[in-house]
Amino acid sequence: MIQYLPILILLLIAVGIAVGQIALSNFLGPKKPTPEKNAPYECGIIPAEDARKGVWVRFYLIGMLFILFDMETVFLYPWAVIYRRLGMFGLMEMAVFLAILLIGYVYAWKKGALTWD
Repeated sequence: MIQYLPILILLLIAVGIAVGQIALSNFLGPKKPTPEKNAPYECGIIPAEDARKGVWVRFYLIGMLFILFDMETVFLYPWAVIYRRLGMFGLMEMAVFLAILLIGYVYAWKKGALTWD
């Protein structure tokens, strides 16, 4: 256990410095609270309503669908870089991939997942 003594000393010094700096800034720092300093910061605008209100679930659904379809189209870039080496096989595989992507998009569209009512 004597081998770990330098690590323990280093850990104690690091924690001591961190706690000491926080304590010193708390004791020595200026304290002049004003209503402007205590007000919540929201781009200089006084909040009109509570920020903790519920968010519409459809917003999350459309956001997840956007990320899903956006990330799947990222797979087109590597294919476009090497599609000449892949030949007809690569073209057919990408056609199958795009067909599956299109079927998923049409399914989400028909289910009404993309309507913003």
